[in-house]
Amino acid sequence: MVRHHRWYVLALAYFGTDQSQVQRYISGNSIKESRLGLIFNGIFKVPMQFFILLCGIMVYVFFQFQQAPVFFNQPALDKARSGSYGKEIIQIENQYDSLFRVRKEMLVSEQSRQVNREEILSLNQKEKELRNDAKKVIKKSDPAQEENDKDYVFIYFILKYLPKGLVGLLLAVIFCAAMSSSSSELSALATCTTIDIYKRNYNKDAEDMHYLKFSRWMIVVWGAIAIGFANISSLFENLIQFVNIVGSLFYGTILGIFLAGFYWSKIKARHILPAAILTEAFVIFIYFQDAVGYLWLNAIGCAGVLILAWVLTLFRKA
Repeated sequence: MVRHHRWYVLALAYFGTDQSQVQRYISGNSIKESRLGLIFNGIFKVPMQFFILLCGIMVYVFFQFQQAPVFFNQPALDKARSGSYGKEIIQIENQYDSLFRVRKEMLVSEQSRQVNREEILSLNQKEKELRNDAKKVIKKSDPAQEENDKDYVFIYFILKYLPKGLVGLLLAVIFCAAMSSSSSELSALATCTTIDIYKRNYNKDAEDMHYLKFSRWMIVVWGAIAIGFANISSLFENLIQFVNIVGSLFYGTILGIFLAGFYWSKIKARHILPAAILTEAFVIFIYFQDAVGYLWLNAIGCAGVLILAWVLTLFRKA
């Protein structure tokens, strides 16, 4: 139950304060449309995530019965195979292929129901060890090569086993979805930066064309920041976990700001910003100390903003 509460705080911050979600509500022509957008977002989010995760499970099951490469990044594997460490790679691949045939025979045989579960787990562990050995050899062959090949599993599957027309359609869908999400979020970030920060605090009386040009430059800046985060995320083995970690670092603080602004009238606006800055620094410190699970950072950030802003308000009154 406690673990579920941590997810609730993350979901509340994501669906209530994240620009990618909020823009769907504020674009409605009426409160009714905004409410419907929120409701349908929650209704379709669960089956959509289920389908995405199911695709990963089905691909995993597929490669239990279909030969998979020892390393899914095929160009890196071919380069290592043709290099000075080619004999080592070929030897590991032969062992890997033999191990796969033994496991597949055990799974599809008539006596598969009687196969000891520990034997299957043991074969899977040996397969994992061979894959790690292949990664080490590939790393020795090319020190600049990335060892993580999980991002190439689905790419290998669609290029190897899907029909050509379906591959083109799938790539078009991926690019359309990426362009739609990226363009709207970058525009929203640039608009917030221009109106809420630049115009309000630095240049209040400029012409509209000036703000338009400034917002375009902000799109470039935020795009560069997004590319930087994308490069960092490639270093993580689990992309979903990385997204939740980055969100947990900031979502709690943002949620605390919103809750203080909308529901706690006793807290003064001028005290929320310093409270948020101090809380965010504390949250980042806790994360690097690895003191708690990253999902707890949402609750800590939200509570920290509310408590610090309240204390600063009382101190100001005193």
